[in-house]
Amino acid sequence: MTNITKNIVDIDENLRLLGTAHVSKTSVDLVREQIRDFNPDVIAVELCDSRLSALKKPEGIDNEDLLKIISDGKAGMIFLQSALSVQQRKMGIDTGEKPGAELLAAINIAEEEKIPFELIDRNVVITLRRAWHSMGFFEKFRVFDALLSDENDDDFDLEELLEDSDLLSNMMEDVYKIAPNAGKVLIDERDEFLSGRIQQIRGKGKILAIVGAGHLKGIQINLKKPSLETTSKLTKLNEQPKKPSWPKYLMTTIPIFLALMIGKSIYEGDISELLDSISIWLILNSFLAGLGVLLARGHPMSILVGAIASPITSLNPSLAAGWFAGYTQLKMAPPTGKDAYDFLEFSSLYSIFFKNKVGRVLMVTIFGNLGSSAGSILAIALITSGFI
Repeated sequence: MTNITKNIVDIDENLRLLGTAHVSKTSVDLVREQIRDFNPDVIAVELCDSRLSALKKPEGIDNEDLLKIISDGKAGMIFLQSALSVQQRKMGIDTGEKPGAELLAAINIAEEEKIPFELIDRNVVITLRRAWHSMGFFEKFRVFDALLSDENDDDFDLEELLEDSDLLSNMMEDVYKIAPNAGKVLIDERDEFLSGRIQQIRGKGKILAIVGAGHLKGIQINLKKPSLETTSKLTKLNEQPKKPSWPKYLMTTIPIFLALMIGKSIYEGDISELLDSISIWLILNSFLAGLGVLLARGHPMSILVGAIASPITSLNPSLAAGWFAGYTQLKMAPPTGKDAYDFLEFSSLYSIFFKNKVGRVLMVTIFGNLGSSAGSILAIALITSGFI
């Protein structure tokens, strides 16, 4: 077997850290071996409730879930989540082992042997929201550009990955080069969170903590700090990021400006200018929203609905044309159970988001909203410049 002793770290007689590669069959065997040899009172696993549910029921996304994603405005976040998991999924598919298989194996063994287990990772939704919120526009662009690229897919060896935890750490450190702010959330914050959760359960007996090998160094550093210091950070690390106020103010300002311009035309009796303003608003909103849905390869009815809805929804900050287009796409081309399964087991972002029915619903929603927003902003700019 591969030499993996550096991936087993005994903090003391009651706490052992086990670093794994989330896509290696060797890691699955190692988890079974360490549970048997260490005989823990508690198994701590680098999972949250959402990720555990996804591992147990990978087909667990259905049309009702999609509808909620659309109505909650989470389509963009789902896109990011899928993008971040692309490379790991590819590695798992290449080795015949599903990502996270060793974590699921730990849970299954704990349930079979009736060993208490603790999920010690931060909720993946909070992590993604904090990562997305931390990045600027160009940082987000670099992340998607790197994740969509097919380069360097085969530049790793899984056995080497498991043997050398520094290699995995180096791969994680590449995140900092592309997106330093996201790297702090995805790596540093999670190192702190995992350490805090481990400290919280230290009094429950012998603990075997199973985490990604890339987190071993950070966890060890944080565990050297006073317990109160690490556990006290958990509340702050669990906070949802505040949504930026400017989009809301902008979308609220647009209908006010439009109403003022129309009111001015009516007051001055300039009917031709009034009709021009209304025409610009209708044409640009409808055209760009419809174009966005078209680029996402939406159903013709989705394109029509997005185009019709945009001039109306743009006047109400609580509504979005993409929601209506996405809902129509969901009804006109409803995803099957196979679509849902393929979406979570994909090999490339393009095939999933532009060919898979689940991905297309999300892309229709995103692109419809982007087109509608662009139409509103451009229309106001043209109308205002005309009046000035």
